[in-house]
Amino acid sequence: MTTVRLEIEYDGSGFRGWAAQPGLRTVQGELEAALATVLREPVQLTVAGRTDAGVHALGQVASFVSEAEVPDDLTRRLNGVGPDDIAVIGARAVEDDFDARRSARSRSYLYRVLVRPAPSPFEQGRALWWPHRIDPEVLHECAAALPGTHDFTAFTPTQTDHVRFERDVLAAGWTTEGDILAFRITADAFMRNMVRVLVGTMLEVGNGRRTLDNFTQLLAGAPRSAAGDTAPPHGLYLEKVSY
Repeated sequence: MTTVRLEIEYDGSGFRGWAAQPGLRTVQGELEAALATVLREPVQLTVAGRTDAGVHALGQVASFVSEAEVPDDLTRRLNGVGPDDIAVIGARAVEDDFDARRSARSRSYLYRVLVRPAPSPFEQGRALWWPHRIDPEVLHECAAALPGTHDFTAFTPTQTDHVRFERDVLAAGWTTEGDILAFRITADAFMRNMVRVLVGTMLEVGNGRRTLDNFTQLLAGAPRSAAGDTAPPHGLYLEKVSY
């Protein structure tokens, strides 16, 4: 038995998320099909972070256990049989007890916002276009309130399987990269839609429709209805998983 770690990039535009679903095109489904072709046996992947439909990944990590002989050039073979919107950038044998989800210590996400009056054909499907007024300094103040342990009930859907709503945010901040405002956040774990609702709510603060005090009060466990809109998925990237 061999445990293998995969490092993966993908453009989430054409997928109904990570998790395999009958009759739907998913990242897990495409990768498991490619692995079955190369290894000639069915494989079930465990993933560090399950991304939703339309969400991208720059540093996704998955693992699997196989009884087959794993070729040294597994990366090349998977990219040869897999689709163009998924790239396996690394594949290596690891310790038997490695598990992409349970072994992860933190996950980092990036959300990209295009801030200018005109849209960009090059950022379509890659960043949220925001032609409205925005105050970057207020966004920085919002991000500064995030590190630490908070109750993020307001930032995940009401209908949820989560039973624990506290998350430990290790770092958060906005940077300006040309016309892009980039929000990065690292935490021990994330709830469904958590980053997207955080971004949607912070944009309301930056636009003057919500106060900074209101935003910080949401971190004490307010209901979902008290927070802002969910930002669309195409601006979100799973950037890194740390072990």
